[in-house]
Amino acid sequence: MKDKLNNKYSKSVNIRHSIRTKLVLITIAMVFMIILGGVITNLLFMERYYTSQKADALKHAMELLEKQDFTDLLENADDSESDMEKEMPEGLKQYCEANNLLFLVMDADQNVVLSNQKEKEAGKISGRLFGYNAGLDKAKPEIIEQTAYYTLQKNSDFFNKELYMEIWGQLKSNYSFIVRTPMASIRESARIANSFFFVVGIVMAVFWGIIAWFAVRRFTRPIQELTQLSERMSNLDFEAKYESGGKDEIGVLGHNFNRMSEELEKTISELKSANLQLQKDIRKKEEVDEMRKEFLSNVSHELKTPIALIQGYAEGLIDNVNDDPESRSFYAEVIADEAKKMNVMVKKLISLNRLEFSSEPVEMECFDLTALIQGVLQSSSLVIEQKGVRVNLHQTEPLYVWGDEYSVEEVVTNYISNALNHIEGENILDIRCHVENGIVKTSVFNTGRQIPEEDLDKIWIKFYKVDKARTREYGGSGIGLSIVKAIMDTMQQQCGVKNYSNGVEFWFTLEHREKPVSR
Repeated sequence: MKDKLNNKYSKSVNIRHSIRTKLVLITIAMVFMIILGGVITNLLFMERYYTSQKADALKHAMELLEKQDFTDLLENADDSESDMEKEMPEGLKQYCEANNLLFLVMDADQNVVLSNQKEKEAGKISGRLFGYNAGLDKAKPEIIEQTAYYTLQKNSDFFNKELYMEIWGQLKSNYSFIVRTPMASIRESARIANSFFFVVGIVMAVFWGIIAWFAVRRFTRPIQELTQLSERMSNLDFEAKYESGGKDEIGVLGHNFNRMSEELEKTISELKSANLQLQKDIRKKEEVDEMRKEFLSNVSHELKTPIALIQGYAEGLIDNVNDDPESRSFYAEVIADEAKKMNVMVKKLISLNRLEFSSEPVEMECFDLTALIQGVLQSSSLVIEQKGVRVNLHQTEPLYVWGDEYSVEEVVTNYISNALNHIEGENILDIRCHVENGIVKTSVFNTGRQIPEEDLDKIWIKFYKVDKARTREYGGSGIGLSIVKAIMDTMQQQCGVKNYSNGVEFWFTLEHREKPVSR
C-alpha cells in the first residue's frame, strides 16, 4: 500500500525537474568536464611537456658523455662496431635505451669515438655533426636553447625526412658530440597518453555516474518523501508521516512536518466541529424563525373563527337580538364553548412549546402501562358509550415500561381521542401492546376511513389537518399529533401511523421493564 502511494505521489514531480536527476546530471557533467579539460590540456601541453622532458634527457645524456674518459676508450677499443658497443659504459647505454636516445662522439679528425648506432647510421650522423661544426648545414632548425658549448634544437633529417630533437656541441675534452631523439616518438607518446586518458575518463565517468546515482538516490529519498508528504497534506491527508528519521537537517525538517501535520489535523478537526455547530445553530435559528412565522400565522388563523363567533354572539347579547331566555342561553353556551376550545388550544400550544424548546431533562420512571391505558379509557367512557364504540384492550396483565408517565398518558389520550373522533363503520377501537427485544410497541386502531398516503408524513406537523371541516366539527386544532411526536422525541422513542383496509393504526414505542420498581 505504501509503495502504491509513493508511486502515485512521485508522479507529481517530473523526472526532468527532480533534484535526483539534476544532481546526477551535474555530477556526470563535472566528471566529463574534468575529462574534457584533461584531454584539452593534454592536446595543448602534453607535447610541450614531453619535449621539455626530452630536452632534459638530452642534456643529461650530454652530462653523462662529459664524464666519459674517451682517451682510455680509444686505447682499449678496436675499430669494429662490436668492440665499440662492448666498451660502451653501462650506465650511458641503459639511459639512452630507456629514453630512446641516439648519440655519437667524434674527435677532431672526424673519427667516431663512441656511438650507440650501427656503422652506416653513425656515418650519416657524423657527417651531420661535421656540417654543424663547420657551418655547412643548410637546414633551418628550430633553436630551443643555445650556449657557448651546445645547441638544443629541432631539425629534420635529410636522409629519412624525420623530425628530431637534438643537442650538439663540444665537450670539455674537445670532442664533438650529438645526441638526438625522434620527435615522432614524442608525439606518439602524447597521442597514446591522450587516448588512454580519454578511455579511462569515459570508464570513470560511467562508474562515477552509477555511484552518483545511488548516492544521490540515498540522499534525495528523504527529500522525495517530504515532497510526497507535503502534497498529501495539501490534499488534507494528515495520516501520512515522515518515517525516514535521521538527525540531520532533513530529519529535523521531517519531524517538524509530522508535528505540523498533527497540529493541522487537530486544528482542522476543531474548525470542522465549530463549523458544524455553527451550521446547526444557523439552521436552528432559521427553523425557529420559520416556526415563529408559521406559529403566528397558524394561531392567527385558528383563533380568528372562535374570536369572531365570540364577538358576534357577545354583540348579539349586548344588542338584545333575541329577548327570550332560551336564545340568550344558546348565545352564552356558544361563547363558552368557543372560549373552551381556545383555552384547550392555548394549553396545547404551551405544552408543545415546552417540549420543543425546553432544555430540562426528561424524568424517566417505571410505571404500569396497562393501568395507564385503562385509566385513559375510563376517562373517555362517556364518549365511548355515546358513540357505541366497542373497545378491545388485548393487554390485561400489568406491563411495566420506562418513560415520563405524565407525557405517555398525554400520548395515549391523544391517540384514543383522535381515534374516537374519526371512528366509523364497525366502531371498533382496538388497543394492543407487543413486547419484542426489550421494546414495547403500543398500537391504537380504529375502524374508519384511511388517511391519504400523501398526508401520512404531514399529520405530525403543527396545525396540519387532513379534513379541516371534520376537524372543526369536533374542535380539533391540529396540534395533538405534533405534541405526540415531540414527546416521543424527548424520550428518544418512535411513533408512527399505518393504514389498513378498514381503518387506521397509530403506534408508539417504550423501553420494557421486566420487574416493577418500588414506589
